[in-house]
Amino acid sequence: MEGSAPESVGTLSSWLRCYRCWSRNLEVQLHYEGILKVDAETAEAVEPVEEVQEAVVQCLDCLHDQPHLSLSFYEENGRRISRIEPVEDRWERMVTGTPWVASCTVTVDADEVESCSGPEAADSLAFAAFGDHGTREFFTHVRFHKHEDDRIVVHMLVELYARSSEEATEVLENAARGQLAITSLAEESRPPASGSDEPH
Repeated sequence: MEGSAPESVGTLSSWLRCYRCWSRNLEVQLHYEGILKVDAETAEAVEPVEEVQEAVVQCLDCLHDQPHLSLSFYEENGRRISRIEPVEDRWERMVTGTPWVASCTVTVDADEVESCSGPEAADSLAFAAFGDHGTREFFTHVRFHKHEDDRIVVHMLVELYARSSEEATEVLENAARGQLAITSLAEESRPPASGSDEPH
């Protein structure tokens, strides 16, 4: 994502932290794949034909990915700068919220599930149920699934961060990629903070 220098969102200490343990000891893992055209005159690999770049911010203390943070690039004085930014619809809920655990089912079309057996089954079912939320933001435990004609009902426990039960329900409803039924929703205690960093 490229653009101009980002505008400040509150103070850095309010969002530049792990949403689980509040540590500010973060790193960016940047994965890059590219196909570059080779200049036959100079032997330089220039002019990208295809580029794929994925950045993941991770906490070095608790080793959790930070889906409320993203890496952006912008130009400043002719220099390309990378900067961590908060994801606007997510950071405040995740950093100031508490964990909620939902017991729920999501009914999806069978062709939405890439694999329902083997080592990839849990991630595949979680992705079919909640998309990227199910594999990046939520902590999902698929208890079991059932086939009903051309649909699959995924039974799971989901941990997510929210500031209220209403917000937790809304986040689940917005993320669900099929028919959602929540059978229970309970607030849990937040994991202990790392070091002396306190939330703001």
